[in-house]
Amino acid sequence: MVQRTVAPHVSTRAQAIPPSPIRGLVPLADAAKARGIRVIHLNIGQPDLPPPPGVSAAIAAAASQRPTYTPSRGIPDLIAAWVRYYQRVGLSINPEEVVVTGGASEALWLAILATTDPGDQVLVPEPFYAPYQGILTAAGVELVPVPSPDRYGPISPEAVRPRISPRTRGILLCSPSNPTGTLYDRAAFQALAEVAIAYNLFFYSDETYRELVFSGARAPSALEMPGLDGHAIVIDSISKRFNACGLRIGALISRNRDVIAAAASLAELRLSLPLVAQLAAMAALDAPESYIVEVVTTYRRRRDTMLAALRQIPGVRPIPPAGALYLVAELPVDDAERFAAWLLTDFALGGETVMVAPLSGFYATPGCGQQAIRLALVESEAVLEHAASLLAAALEVYPGRRA
Repeated sequence: MVQRTVAPHVSTRAQAIPPSPIRGLVPLADAAKARGIRVIHLNIGQPDLPPPPGVSAAIAAAASQRPTYTPSRGIPDLIAAWVRYYQRVGLSINPEEVVVTGGASEALWLAILATTDPGDQVLVPEPFYAPYQGILTAAGVELVPVPSPDRYGPISPEAVRPRISPRTRGILLCSPSNPTGTLYDRAAFQALAEVAIAYNLFFYSDETYRELVFSGARAPSALEMPGLDGHAIVIDSISKRFNACGLRIGALISRNRDVIAAAASLAELRLSLPLVAQLAAMAALDAPESYIVEVVTTYRRRRDTMLAALRQIPGVRPIPPAGALYLVAELPVDDAERFAAWLLTDFALGGETVMVAPLSGFYATPGCGQQAIRLALVESEAVLEHAASLLAAALEVYPGRRA
């Protein structure tokens, strides 16, 4: 008799994590490439710009070092480099207020685990960076979306207060934001910070795109808001401003000693971060100000180029971003996720197509973002213009086009 075996089920926690709108269509893109189609990737914020010159040199120099364990909070020299970087942007922090992390994602993961319990809630402006939903879900925390009054702009305290409950533990804000490039000026930022203070909430501030602002100075920081020291947890990363995503180095910064102690204890569970990546990150953080200025100038040109190109396409409504490196566009289609898949399975012009991220995956509210996409400005101006022309051609023949 043949004995039948049934494999154990995976966890309900894992099953509850939503698919990535950024990477979910990768199998379709791989299949298109296998058919000989060139895919222009505007679906993911993988910068095409080079990192600061010192990064490559640091990686080469690291070859002579033994690949040992390092302190769980990060090597002291890298923590010092974070402190120097913050000083250069006008923010004062101390080394003991820093935990080096595996990118901004781990920084948020540590922050959530350090400050919430299963069943708690975190308020998040919608649309939001898609992995927020997965990180909170995996921690057993409910993401409570706060819709913008005009779909994409900054939320107000008036929108936040009615959604605060006894289970609410914090507000999570990203400015400039991914996916919309929405920027909170100092007044809007401080107004939300005051809500966190009034209701004794944590204020998780994702400042990954801090300097990527297209008009004026850098974005406001939670570290400079009056009275917020005990509430503020800053999430940071070298991935975008220094074009070093693959190093996977970020930081959690807080003046709340209990938060830092809890995050440091949690960081010990993954022992340490790769030594080579930490040494390279030091070089990135010490890059001259002129490097960041050029990065911002490049993305500003790309934004303007893509806005102009998309505005020429009938029925397309691009939303001008104030910062970051993305652009949202509303399309005359039945369903943007279906359109994004169709671009990879059924469309090509001259052997080329475009990969985009459906905006619906950046929402928790069902039915939102179904006619919009996010485009990452991670190609040259010429390639972006060409990608826009491919989108225009695709919309002319897409079966689900709306008038």
